[in-house]
Amino acid sequence: MKWEPCSAANVRQVTPFLPETRMPMSKIPLTLAVAVLAPFIPAGLAQAQQPAPGASCPVTHENLVSALHQSVKPAGGPTNGGFDNNEWAAVVNREGVVCAIAFSGARWDQQWFGSRSIAAEKAYTANAFSSDTAAASTANLFWPTQPGGILYGLLTSNPLDAAALYAGNAEQFGTDSDPLIGKRIGGTTSFGGGLALYQDKKIVGGLGLSGDSSCADHNVAWRIRQTLKLDSAPKGISGEKNDGIIYDIGSDGRSRSGFGHPKCQGTEDQIAHEIGASTTE
Repeated sequence: MKWEPCSAANVRQVTPFLPETRMPMSKIPLTLAVAVLAPFIPAGLAQAQQPAPGASCPVTHENLVSALHQSVKPAGGPTNGGFDNNEWAAVVNREGVVCAIAFSGARWDQQWFGSRSIAAEKAYTANAFSSDTAAASTANLFWPTQPGGILYGLLTSNPLDAAALYAGNAEQFGTDSDPLIGKRIGGTTSFGGGLALYQDKKIVGGLGLSGDSSCADHNVAWRIRQTLKLDSAPKGISGEKNDGIIYDIGSDGRSRSGFGHPKCQGTEDQIAHEIGASTTE
């Protein structure tokens, strides 16, 4: 076959036939039109045209702040065995939309700045991978997401919306007008600090904590969930039949349950045992 350079004549020859009795644009289904045109719409414009997801929330900002202050040492709460830092807390609703963010310090910059996004990502993960019948904490995902694990590759499954994550005025971070509220940022995390939230044994969202060691974050999240009375979780994958952190990685470097989490440097594992937030299989 002889290939010829592209020309106007050639293009006309291969243009598919379209009957003159085409459907008027007004009759084309909206969903079809959006699907066809979406690749050609600038990302910012496309996002602006989308309706904002509902931001119903299982907690109020005030209640989240109060529970957080009661759960971390710098704000007057108990030790959690790690660095005893100030922390960020984030909540998503069942749709995965961020609906509350708080910090325990006096200002947004009195806890690790990078932990705001991590807290929101942990909340999204716990909500996304739990259900009415089975609860999974982000700590439970540590071992199965390692190379060779049954969930390896999960961490790349829900990319973060970076544009939403870094938008807005920092002075609003952690307030009831935080720029993340109303956004579904995505993300997947596999270390301690994220728990699903349950009301009347039904999942209603997720909670994420960040700002200390991952083991301490789990302890703080556990305390907050209990304080908020959103802890009627169903069976989990731990030996205690809940979504507690599992400290069962042995000297051979393997998790006996397949859902283990490494111990941290402090007394986090002891604290977790005392408050019922862990199991050792």
